[in-house]
Amino acid sequence: MLKGFREFIMRGNVVDLAVGFVMGVAFTGLVTAFTNSFIKPLIRVFAGGGVKGGTFEISGVVFDWGAFVNALITFLITATVLYSLMVMPMNQFRKRFVKPAPPAATETDLLTEIRDELRERR
Repeated sequence: MLKGFREFIMRGNVVDLAVGFVMGVAFTGLVTAFTNSFIKPLIRVFAGGGVKGGTFEISGVVFDWGAFVNALITFLITATVLYSLMVMPMNQFRKRFVKPAPPAATETDLLTEIRDELRERR
């Protein structure tokens, strides 16, 4: 069991996945810090300034729409950068270096091969 687990862990794709996950978490922290430090204050300035900027109140309940906009911007920045730095280059790499698998034979093709082989044996 341990040997099988070791082989599973040592596969390239598992290690790549772990490294990608750690880098994604670190990058998300970086983008979150950027949006909290720069975008959130800008939202507050343009939404009236002060501590209550980016919020509104109804019946004593505060709705923090600025935090939602901040989270949305964080998501968009993270998704855009990860797509442009990870997905696009990987797709280009696959197009250039990975050969496509041969098309799978259909049942008709297989039956035709069997028929032809049986005819040759007669």
